[in-house]
Amino acid sequence: MEQLHVLDIRNLSFQYNHQTVLDEINLTIPKGAFMGLVGPNGSGKSTLLKCILGLLKPSIGELYLFGEKSSDFHAWHKVGYVSQKANSFNTGFPATVFEVVSTGLVSKLGLFKRMKNGDKQQVHEAIKSVGMEEFMNRNIGELSGGQQQRVFIARALVSGPEFLILDEPTVGVDTQNVQNFYNLLEKLNKENGITLLLVTHDIGTITDKVTHVACLNRHLHFHGKTEEFEKEQTNLSQFYGHHVHVLSHDHGGCEKC
Repeated sequence: MEQLHVLDIRNLSFQYNHQTVLDEINLTIPKGAFMGLVGPNGSGKSTLLKCILGLLKPSIGELYLFGEKSSDFHAWHKVGYVSQKANSFNTGFPATVFEVVSTGLVSKLGLFKRMKNGDKQQVHEAIKSVGMEEFMNRNIGELSGGQQQRVFIARALVSGPEFLILDEPTVGVDTQNVQNFYNLLEKLNKENGITLLLVTHDIGTITDKVTHVACLNRHLHFHGKTEEFEKEQTNLSQFYGHHVHVLSHDHGGCEKC
């Protein structure tokens, strides 16, 4: 059977101490999509990511990755994950960009096995793909927040994932480099064919990049294509609990007013 969805979530609910954090979530991400997941603080975004990554087991419902039930899924090399590293990274960490990216191959090689030429080439190509080739031998602590996040994406890419999950990756990245960072994600999606799930608060910037949007606040209040999302001004105001104005501007999208 032809595989249509990288992620398929069916009637998923999750509770912490009898308190419902996620309530009957139904969400699909088609292969090749770039989905932005937005929602207020405390809306359940981090919990949903943990369920997707297999770190939490849903209280109710089912979750499928690449058409396989999550409880039976073992091909984690197909899934890459980038967290809010730049905001909390130890700038004194004594490792070069090449060394940091090569740690993305540990699951493949084992902890103490030496890299072969082919493995080194993989690392080189991952670094090149995020535009950090000239910094390959630079200590990662010497880089800006935006450059560090590019390195962490390269580390996630080095194992060749088909699905890349990013949890608010622009936290700690200076404003000047945020747009360049989103341009990189768009390139990875369109040119490399990687399916992306981006968790972000930056609603006003992402809508000219993403193909799909999901709005989460315990329930999934919206799930659809970007052009449909941009028409949801009234519903978004209810969703966020205050006025949200949808704007058409150079970046597209909506901003909270």
